[in-house]
Amino acid sequence: MASNSTSAGSCPEAMKATSNGSWQGDNPLDFALPLAILQICLVVIVTRSLAFFLRPLRQPRVIAEIIGGILLGPSALGRSKTFLDNVFPKRSLTVLDTLANLGLLFFLFLVGLELDLRAIRRTGKRALAIALAGISLPFALGVGTSVVLRSTVAKGARQAPFVVFMGVAMSITAFPVLARILAELKLLTTDLGRIAMSAAAVNDVAAWILLALAIALSGSGSPLVSLWVLLTGIAFVGGVAIFLRPILDWMARHSSQSESVKEMYICATLTTVLAAGFVTDTIGIHALFGAFVVGIFVPKDGPFAGVLIEKTEDLIVGLFLPLYFVSSGLKTNVATINGGQSWGLLVLVITTACLGKIAGTTIVSLALKVPPREAVTLGFLMNTKGLVELIVLNIGKDRKVLNDETFAILVLMALFTTFITTPIVMAIYKPARRTTPYKHRTIERGDTESELRVLACFNSSRNIPTLINMVESSRGTRRGVVTVYAMHLMELSERSSAISIVNKARRNGLPFWNRTARSADNGDQVVVAFEAYQQLSSVSIRPMTAISDLQTIHKDIVESAEQKRAALIILPFHKILNVDGSLDSLGHIHQHINQRVLDHAPCSVGILVDRGFGGPAQVWASSVSYTITVLFFGGTDDREALAYGARMAEHPGIALLLLRFLTWPGKSSQCTDSLSITIDKEERSADDAAISKVRESNKTIQFQERETETLAEIISAIEEVSKSNLLLVGRSPPLMPLIEKRRDCSELGPIGCYLVSSHFTYPTSIVVIQQYDPKSRSY
Repeated sequence: MASNSTSAGSCPEAMKATSNGSWQGDNPLDFALPLAILQICLVVIVTRSLAFFLRPLRQPRVIAEIIGGILLGPSALGRSKTFLDNVFPKRSLTVLDTLANLGLLFFLFLVGLELDLRAIRRTGKRALAIALAGISLPFALGVGTSVVLRSTVAKGARQAPFVVFMGVAMSITAFPVLARILAELKLLTTDLGRIAMSAAAVNDVAAWILLALAIALSGSGSPLVSLWVLLTGIAFVGGVAIFLRPILDWMARHSSQSESVKEMYICATLTTVLAAGFVTDTIGIHALFGAFVVGIFVPKDGPFAGVLIEKTEDLIVGLFLPLYFVSSGLKTNVATINGGQSWGLLVLVITTACLGKIAGTTIVSLALKVPPREAVTLGFLMNTKGLVELIVLNIGKDRKVLNDETFAILVLMALFTTFITTPIVMAIYKPARRTTPYKHRTIERGDTESELRVLACFNSSRNIPTLINMVESSRGTRRGVVTVYAMHLMELSERSSAISIVNKARRNGLPFWNRTARSADNGDQVVVAFEAYQQLSSVSIRPMTAISDLQTIHKDIVESAEQKRAALIILPFHKILNVDGSLDSLGHIHQHINQRVLDHAPCSVGILVDRGFGGPAQVWASSVSYTITVLFFGGTDDREALAYGARMAEHPGIALLLLRFLTWPGKSSQCTDSLSITIDKEERSADDAAISKVRESNKTIQFQERETETLAEIISAIEEVSKSNLLLVGRSPPLMPLIEKRRDCSELGPIGCYLVSSHFTYPTSIVVIQQYDPKSRSY
């Protein structure tokens, strides 16, 4: 369509890149760069706003991006000719589509990075059968539906490519979207989640093969040309496997954990992705296939793949990929679905798409003895569509296989089937919490010879030396086996690399890393550190991972503690140590995690303030030489801290000091610094009994009593023992004034608050302990 400045019948003038500015009379919207900037900003704002509003419904972000694209297109805002001509004019669409496809090309490279062919080869027979059923029946129904569409709204469409495109569109399962849904619903670590992920990975690879076939058939040439396209595509994959893979392996081997990946390797790989895209586009398949194939053949072991993801994902996923959804939205006009016939066809397509996936998956699952409720849930999970569906539809639209009305029908089908997945799965599948009642929920117990189970949580590898040194200090010498479940807390973000984390956890046998598989995945420092310690000690350590949104990750901690029958949960404090000795906060969300665990825990909880207990490296048993002090004011929490300290005192390299405070309002009670304490007689008797028992069981424990009347005297006494390596203190001693003065760290209690304040400058690690109380548990 010609612009006003051109004569009738002539082509519109090409857009220049940059303007001279509005002060010189130029309209920025008439130039490619400022218009592209405006389009990107608008797209990001709209899609992120929709994602925020859909978050309470626990919908994946792809839903918001599809809806955002449709809203910006001719179905909604684009109905205004003024908006469309100014913000998305036709002459700008080439630039928009180029940016969108460039972002999509690199995103497909990331998808290839996340698919591990070794994991797919290890897929069990059950998941493989479910995957094949989830492909074959929907494909067959898609072929049947294509006959109806070709006789109504898609008259004139070429039969072979249209049939294949319809079959692929019906049979796709979105692997990345499904992974996010499973993670949101806490189903990743279940048998159901493992089957769904395995089947979806197989489905993803099959869908790409079928899509390559569909593209080859959609060419305008003769069938012989289509055959040559397909054969050269297969030759390209073989060439990448034979010639490019050894080079990628070489670069991965020369990218060790201890050294940063060379910039030259990153640049060479990303350039290779573009070159592969050029080759496949020249062949006549699509540039996306080249990028996807290169991503598949990049080695997944070591840091190389992770660095590639880190370097590319934020820019691509955050800015450029949403443009693809808008590009799709500009081609989607819901108004073309007009009249009873069109709406009837939409219902038919949605029904057949759901029926094929859900019925096919459910029937085969039942035949494989999957419980009925899980089988139906699996069917709805496998019905999840996503970005790959839009890619199929857009390629079909660009190749003139799908017209406007058919395209709109299929886009709405993809949106509907993905949208219903989460609410339906939440409604029909509520996995029972299979927990066994157990009695040892505290460290303080009558049976001192029983096994101690600890769930030790950590955010990063910097906590590992302190954690291992604490485990070594806690193992005792004459008691039963100590079992420690070391849980790595990982945030499931909207970044695509989160799926790589999911794959890593899944590959290693959720929720534990597989200690028998000696792959390079097990070579990361987390696993190596725990395995090395376990081999040289009598402690059983089982690394775990919790991948979840930080708002709900406390549920993973609580449920894991109950399932593993833990007596103690150790949580990392939400502040980390700086070089100068100060503490920097990781954010209030981490503090809230600790507070929620304290409220809901099925056992005792200890919050570890890590100031380098034992030094920056693991200390072996023969080298342990620590001084640990228990600050004892009285009450259940202090008795639990004392029980933990008594267990540590059994280690020959640990000297334990029990400092008991005898506090009461004295002569200076009129002073504002005086204490306000209420001590129950029964509690005092229980305190005396606990101290006597510990002192009788271990004569090496040093014991001091300190009479104090003011807070200043308490602080002075604490500072006298500040050279200890570790301080153990109860969370809720009968001591009120400090609580009133400091509320920013209420999860640590009054004494803990002081020990992490700027007034306490000593390099002493601290563990604040809360004893399990079934009466106060709120979960």
